[in-house]
Amino acid sequence: MLTGKQKRFLRSKAHHLDPIFQVGKGGVNENMISQINDVLEKRELIKVSVLQNCDDNCDEVAEQLSNGAHAEVVQLIGHTIVLYKESKEHKQLVLPS
Repeated sequence: MLTGKQKRFLRSKAHHLDPIFQVGKGGVNENMISQINDVLEKRELIKVSVLQNCDDNCDEVAEQLSNGAHAEVVQLIGHTIVLYKESKEHKQLVLPS
């Protein structure tokens, strides 16, 4: 579980990132979760965009992605979700304590 200080730090790091994945009409599926897991292992912090034609709302999509990828939702603003998962091999971010 991330503290408020850690979430603020991660939000500042994610500000300049572009969304890597888009969730569309098909919603969240196993293949997408697998790909997000792989990218999180390499980058630790990503943005996901939820398109307007998605059947699920953004809160449901964020919950499905975080549960499926075992990641933390750092921020949910508009149709953009910021996810964080600590990497086992490629540590890039050092969180404040």
